[in-house]
Amino acid sequence: MPDVILRLALPSPLRRLFDYRAPAGMPASAFTPGMRLRVPFGRREMIGILVEVTDQSEVPADKLKPASALLDPVSPLPAPLFKLCLWTAQYYQHSLGDTLSWALPVLLRQGELAEARQERFWLAAPGARQDDPRIKNAPRQREALATLAQHPHGVAHPLLSKLGLNKTSLDLLLEKDLVQVEVRKHAPVPRHEHWLAQPELPLNSEQRAAFEAVRAGFDTFHAFLLAGVTGSGKTEVYLQLIRETLEAGKQALVLIPEINLGPQTLARFEQRFNARIALLHSAVNDRERLDAWLAARDGEADIIIGTRSALFTPMKNPGLIIIDEEHDGSYKQQEGLRYHARDLALVRARQENIPILLGSATPSLESLHNAYTGRYGLLKMEHRAGGAKPPKFLRLDVKSRPLDSGISGPMQQAIGQTLANGQQVLVFLNRRGFAPTLLCHDCGWLSECPRCDARTTVHQRSGELRCHHCGHVERVPRQCPKCNTVDLRPVGAGTERAEERLSILFPDYPVLRVDRDSTSRKDAMNQLFATIQKGQPCILVGTQMLAKGHHFPRVTLVSILDADGGLFSGDFRASERMAQLIVQVAGRAGRAEEPGKVIIQTHLADHPLLVQLTEQGYFAFAEQALSERRAAGLPPFAHLALLRAEAHKPGQAEGFLDEACGVAEQLLEQMQLAGIELLGPVPAPMERRAGRYRAQLLLQASARAPLHKLIASWLLNLEQMPSGRQVRWSLDVDPVDLY
Repeated sequence: MPDVILRLALPSPLRRLFDYRAPAGMPASAFTPGMRLRVPFGRREMIGILVEVTDQSEVPADKLKPASALLDPVSPLPAPLFKLCLWTAQYYQHSLGDTLSWALPVLLRQGELAEARQERFWLAAPGARQDDPRIKNAPRQREALATLAQHPHGVAHPLLSKLGLNKTSLDLLLEKDLVQVEVRKHAPVPRHEHWLAQPELPLNSEQRAAFEAVRAGFDTFHAFLLAGVTGSGKTEVYLQLIRETLEAGKQALVLIPEINLGPQTLARFEQRFNARIALLHSAVNDRERLDAWLAARDGEADIIIGTRSALFTPMKNPGLIIIDEEHDGSYKQQEGLRYHARDLALVRARQENIPILLGSATPSLESLHNAYTGRYGLLKMEHRAGGAKPPKFLRLDVKSRPLDSGISGPMQQAIGQTLANGQQVLVFLNRRGFAPTLLCHDCGWLSECPRCDARTTVHQRSGELRCHHCGHVERVPRQCPKCNTVDLRPVGAGTERAEERLSILFPDYPVLRVDRDSTSRKDAMNQLFATIQKGQPCILVGTQMLAKGHHFPRVTLVSILDADGGLFSGDFRASERMAQLIVQVAGRAGRAEEPGKVIIQTHLADHPLLVQLTEQGYFAFAEQALSERRAAGLPPFAHLALLRAEAHKPGQAEGFLDEACGVAEQLLEQMQLAGIELLGPVPAPMERRAGRYRAQLLLQASARAPLHKLIASWLLNLEQMPSGRQVRWSLDVDPVDLY
């Protein structure tokens, strides 16, 4: 009988599989792809995932180690999800073991059983009596037994303390066989017969057309782009499509870009539906995440809501995928497996043969291009729901005007007028902290990060200088480290400084700051939003966290303090991001009865991009940007891959990339591939970060297939290069940031 050889993917960066013998006495029929096995690897044990069963191996039979244990009676990864992981590893040129590891909850990676949580229940033993002589002199044990006798179905272990039951007393009763412990599977909550917990809102003609178009595509793969202006009622379209999905006995997966949108989205869904909702994002603990993952896999969760990693949640009866704010850069993973959740969701929808809806007020240029060329159905909603008017834009030229903590005089007047009218103001500044840097007025010294080519930001509340790139923190010096004078001045304005100044200018109104620093405490975000939703006049000061999907009905003025940053950048996507951010932030204004106004402070009030965006709208800007991208041969009319390298010593990263570039040129010649350009290597825009020197090599191709063909061979060569062991390198397919 030939040996049963198991080919496993292990969680390592190595792009290869590992062969092991099956545990003794186990036939080939006991194994299916996706099962987890514990295996020896060097001096430690790892958990691998079975990819295939074979009877051949290139490793000599006497060198093959047996797997230690099979952890799953059946594969915890359903076949469609396993297939998606295979596709992902191949497309993003990443190790399959690492990819499968990303797809599993942490506890499954650690070897925990892939079963729903089991709970312990304490019961009084049959025939147990409170006058048992063994507990005659133990009043606590008698009380515990009496309490359990009142609960014939048992008391769940987490509820013991609520009933005043002492664990020590119960253990003593257990030793005397007066109580019993039963382990029961967590009982699934049954599906509800009536899905709606509250009535649906009536759809206007644009919403109805979008709803009907997607509903007509149910039960088969269709991709739709719902391009609806802010406040046009995209969420109501999502909710009604989900109700249709639930009524068909299917599950819906909803991806959101940020954790901060989770509680708000969850509340909206819980108010609308009598449904079992699973929430998956990085703030959920490992046990809760596994329970939600298993509930979705077993069909016990009707709606799955989560950030990008929730894409890898299995569904027993998939029916619909929705990607909210599809343009958002947060959907791209920037380390490890550098996948794009939006793009992968389209692959998953095609594999599962279900519709997918991408929604945004400011669609990415890639998605718009796909809609214009017919790959996606384009659904436009150009009017705000409920008759709310679009906000009016005003470009405020601040050239030669004095700025008070970044706020001009006319802006202060507009804020004061809005507050006096009993309305709310949103002040947007995409820089947290008090000031971008600290300057010595005498000698010109600037506070710089010792580990990055970047300035440290002044955080006045904590009295610290912080680097927002590597996390370096130091105390604010009392005197200049260079000339010892004490005239140190914060330069520029961040959200802390704007908050402080606005509190002084408008002492009668609360100023609420919303950025990563102010919302780091648990529930801080919910408390801030609860205050805002009361509708009292107040000023919200914040970063892009405020731009994403929030509904503030009493905000009628949005003031953007600095719109110039995205107009001059080395990254070709900077203007697209800036336009999206301005439109998204502007969309928070005038969402109810009162009309909204957006004032943009700029030193470049006549810049064509700003003029076009504010006067003609986002879609006019997008069409212009697409024609420029076509002329320049940039995505979505080209395909990119970025090879990054970093090293402790200057020159090492460029040396490795020079060699890598030479190998790529040879392969292009050997494989006779055309239409691929190698650009670089060049130092990264921020060359030194966290103490490492960084460089990059960009590959630009007119077609995707030859680029991927080149990369597959190229990576095999790079893994063998001795210079590659002295640097840390990674490949990013379809990079979003060229930093």
